[in-house]
Amino acid sequence: MNPSARPKKTALLVAERIVEDIHRRGNQAGDKLPPERVMLEEYDVGRGTLRESLRFLELQGVLTLKPGPSGGPIVQHPDPGALTTSLRLLLQFQQAPFQTVIEARVALEPSMARLAAERMDEEEAKELAEVVRVEREQLNDQSAFRAQTREFHMRIAQGSGNAIFGMLFTALFDILDGNGSGVDYPLKQRKLTVDIHEAIATAIAAGDREEAERLMKEQMLALLTFLKKRHSRMLTEPITWKD
Repeated sequence: MNPSARPKKTALLVAERIVEDIHRRGNQAGDKLPPERVMLEEYDVGRGTLRESLRFLELQGVLTLKPGPSGGPIVQHPDPGALTTSLRLLLQFQQAPFQTVIEARVALEPSMARLAAERMDEEEAKELAEVVRVEREQLNDQSAFRAQTREFHMRIAQGSGNAIFGMLFTALFDILDGNGSGVDYPLKQRKLTVDIHEAIATAIAAGDREEAERLMKEQMLALLTFLKKRHSRMLTEPITWKD
């Protein structure tokens, strides 16, 4: 054991037990947890400790605390956006610039595309192609185009069959897209993006792992080159926690 490691607070230990019990009981979003008096007896802690545990789980998006006599803790599905918030906070304390996010995407997304080519079924591949079709239709609407681009990469991250990839992509994309980064993609860049997205979708539908990986790496490197040329100042700015 690391001698410098601090023991976990009782409230955190209780929070872990509450989550274990939620899974053991098979609770779903919207289910109410037992009343406070029952939980106090079950976890053998004081009211202050239990409430601290519940507030912690509320901050993590596991529960919502409904006030009133008929209220109490209600199970929720954790919001993936919590990872974005936590990662942004950690990166601010590391004084990490926005370029860090792009470099991470360059490293990760080709692997996502390779796995997607291996694991996405025919229906998922058709849905990905449809995303590209709509993306092309929205070339002249930068806001709609950006949303469709996010959907394209998200489908691939989810299609990789690796939950961590899906969560990481959401966090990385939203960090870059948020914080007032002000990235503007001219029409020429948007057309190039759709063209390579179409090629990636075709490679994934064909199950061509090497080609899907190569094309995604090409797109990510092209994105990095574009941002260095057009938004070099933004890339060097430190990531901040606040939107």
